[in-house]
Amino acid sequence: MDNPEWARILRGMEQTSDILIVGGGLNGPALALALAQTGHSVTVIDALAEKVRKNAAFDGRAYALALASQRLLDAIGVWDRVAEHAQPMLEIKVTDGYAGVGPSPFFMHFDHAEIEEGPMGYMVEDRHLRRAFMSAMAEEKGITEISGRTVVAQDCDATGVTLTLDDGTTLTGSMLVGCDGRRSGTATRAGIKRTGWDYGQTALVCAIEHDLPHHGVAHQFFMPPGPLAILPLTGNRSSIVWSERTETAQHINTLPEDEYLQVLRPRFGDFLGDIRLQGDRFTYPLNLTIANSFIGDRMALVGDAAHGMHPIAGQGLNAGLRDVGALAEVLTLAGRRGEDIGSVLVLERYQEWRRFDTAALAMATDVFNKLFSNDNPLLRIGRDIGMGIVGSLPGLRRGFVREAAGLTGDLPKLLQGRAI
Repeated sequence: MDNPEWARILRGMEQTSDILIVGGGLNGPALALALAQTGHSVTVIDALAEKVRKNAAFDGRAYALALASQRLLDAIGVWDRVAEHAQPMLEIKVTDGYAGVGPSPFFMHFDHAEIEEGPMGYMVEDRHLRRAFMSAMAEEKGITEISGRTVVAQDCDATGVTLTLDDGTTLTGSMLVGCDGRRSGTATRAGIKRTGWDYGQTALVCAIEHDLPHHGVAHQFFMPPGPLAILPLTGNRSSIVWSERTETAQHINTLPEDEYLQVLRPRFGDFLGDIRLQGDRFTYPLNLTIANSFIGDRMALVGDAAHGMHPIAGQGLNAGLRDVGALAEVLTLAGRRGEDIGSVLVLERYQEWRRFDTAALAMATDVFNKLFSNDNPLLRIGRDIGMGIVGSLPGLRRGFVREAAGLTGDLPKLLQGRAI
């Protein structure tokens, strides 16, 4: 290993797996575990160095995992590694109003007690999820991880795909999966274009500590510039996803901590007592972007690489994990039948399963954002009456609770808590 020529000797050596996954965030590792546990060999390539991913400190980022997503994590052996850090979401309260004025008297209130399965979901911090995935992958013999490397070229033929990394290493496999985000290089290299638009909004993301307990209640407060989500974390802490017009958001994010809190407090209210910032602050431009195809030659797209949507319903990661469950099931069943898992006939099954569902979800979040992120008095009256009607009808409420828990639609087996 002390040989100075060793790095040059390694370049050009081929590492072969059944499936090559580009992107080591959350969806990529989840798919790798699901596939490896059904007998496939998988290589995961991530641009971040392993040390950076493993030593991530608290930064305020967290995810709302629907109950169905929690079931998938349990099925692939990840949930037990994060359960102690997970905060159950027991209720969701949806209101409409103005900053500093308070909410409308019409609102929607969803309680997990209206379904039999348990909490609607869980809040889990990004740092805990990433470490859990890394430790689970390290224990799985069917997974090879390559960190700190980027893909510079991809080619496919009738027999498989070849990736070239930035250090000259080539990797081969039967098929390729892009889990590399909204600006997916995998999709770009495959010539797949995207459809979408910018919302002119930016999300301000942070975590806060508050004096009073949240009791596992998540809040969604709709204001004319955009929604404010207050999502419960463990302890007396909450995750904030706060949408504002882009210019306003950029200005707010540059403010000192005390001034930032002065802007947040009238929007947040005082129902949890005094609030204090924890960790870093982030901003994310909000847009809608959907790949025109979820598949290419011996290639499939998963998560944000396939579809990016407004965070208004907190469904980004949940939609990605549905992709994971569907693709893992399609590939595993095809392999058991002796089919070529990279063939277009196999990959079309995945696209047919997921494309309509994700397009419908993306359009729903788009409509909700446009309906609520304005100050049109007629629309305000209509949506307030609508929320009041939904909140007063048990059947409708139960339907919304099941939707929030991810229990509706054609669920892959892993999201039902079943093995493939």
